[in-house]
Amino acid sequence: MTTQRPNIIFIVADDLGFADLGCYGGREAEFGPVSPVLDRLAANGLKFTQGYSNSPVCSPTRFALMTARYQYRLRGAAEEPINSKSKGSTTLGLPPAHPTLPSLLRSAGYRTALIGKWHLGYPPAFGPLKSGYEEFFGPMSGGVDYFTHASNNGTHDLYAGEEEKHEEGYLTDLLSQRAVDYVKRMAPGATQGTPFFLSLHYTAPHWPWETREDHALAQEVKDNLFHLHGGNIHTYHRMIHHMDEGIGWVVDALKKTGQLDNTLIVFTSDNGGERFSDNWPLVGGKMDLTEGGIRVPWIAHWPAVIAPGGTSTQHCMTMDWSATMVELAGAKADAAHPFDGVSMAPVLRDARHQFERPLYWRMNHRGQRALRMGDYKYLRVDGNDYLFNIPADERERANIAKREPARLDAMRAAWEAWDKTVPAIPEDATISLGYSVKDMPQR
Repeated sequence: MTTQRPNIIFIVADDLGFADLGCYGGREAEFGPVSPVLDRLAANGLKFTQGYSNSPVCSPTRFALMTARYQYRLRGAAEEPINSKSKGSTTLGLPPAHPTLPSLLRSAGYRTALIGKWHLGYPPAFGPLKSGYEEFFGPMSGGVDYFTHASNNGTHDLYAGEEEKHEEGYLTDLLSQRAVDYVKRMAPGATQGTPFFLSLHYTAPHWPWETREDHALAQEVKDNLFHLHGGNIHTYHRMIHHMDEGIGWVVDALKKTGQLDNTLIVFTSDNGGERFSDNWPLVGGKMDLTEGGIRVPWIAHWPAVIAPGGTSTQHCMTMDWSATMVELAGAKADAAHPFDGVSMAPVLRDARHQFERPLYWRMNHRGQRALRMGDYKYLRVDGNDYLFNIPADERERANIAKREPARLDAMRAAWEAWDKTVPAIPEDATISLGYSVKDMPQR
């Protein structure tokens, strides 16, 4: 184990499906492999097959990522998700006084930056620079056009720090290029003992369905970025590939500056896949607590510590990785805000390491609740309770609730006991779906 604290790059894709990457069983596109860079990172690092997001929708997961705590503890995370109507709100966002992953690392001597999506409340009450990041480049909202950088209400939404930034270019590439620049600027300090923490939060492969060549689509979708009339799996594959290529640029910058060996790169998605995603063999997707909505890729690459070619079935969720990074940085949770997340550091050092990790979820949408405990998962959707043995039935089709009523009762009781430890869902919390079965059949 290296004694030098690592640089950390936390890469988050947006709405990426469990099986969209080649290393998770994804099919090749017409042009070839969709994710060769990420596939190599997985082959030379550690891949988790039973890893989850804290939520099946974007901003709640980001609250958990930032705080290493269940998102339900903060009012803003009750929005599923935060939308543009919350502009001007002083409650629907990440409170600047709350300790965060970047603020804890910054206090421990790290340089910190967010390049990419924020989606945790709007200025002036909220923002990345108020929550521990020294630098910020990206959009504040949940989704923007890749060329105009305008959000769904038509407002320009690309910032450098706290100022609007008008910059031409395909957003995925702009984020990748900024990340490369950041690595190059931070490398001399890292060599001298000042490590850096970079949150690289892509908007890809989130709608609208635009590749580098689709500049003309920006005018077509400007009034509705959900892009309900367009997109296909071929465009979607290209969008992932653009992101993957950009991650390759960042890896190359780490190599050229001598930082790759002692940089922990963690890659994941904020939730399960959307309409063009491949979640095989899972069922469901974004907004669902079935596995397809919350099981996501988790790849960890750190040559100084992680042995290549590893696969782990350790259960984990987003906030666990935040707790991991705090530990590896030599920092600690704020005493008034103890972590719900559990460090994965022992697993990084030894892929065979396993420990019991119960995971809890709750959604206002469709009254969903879930608990993964060992091999079993308790799930409620629309008032119906289910019990599944996940290793035996990853598609959650064989409901064993009537065959094992005692286990169902015990897991339901465990979930209800946990639910009492977090605030109730506020009556004014909103659910924003964007489209319904009137626009496309249920998946």
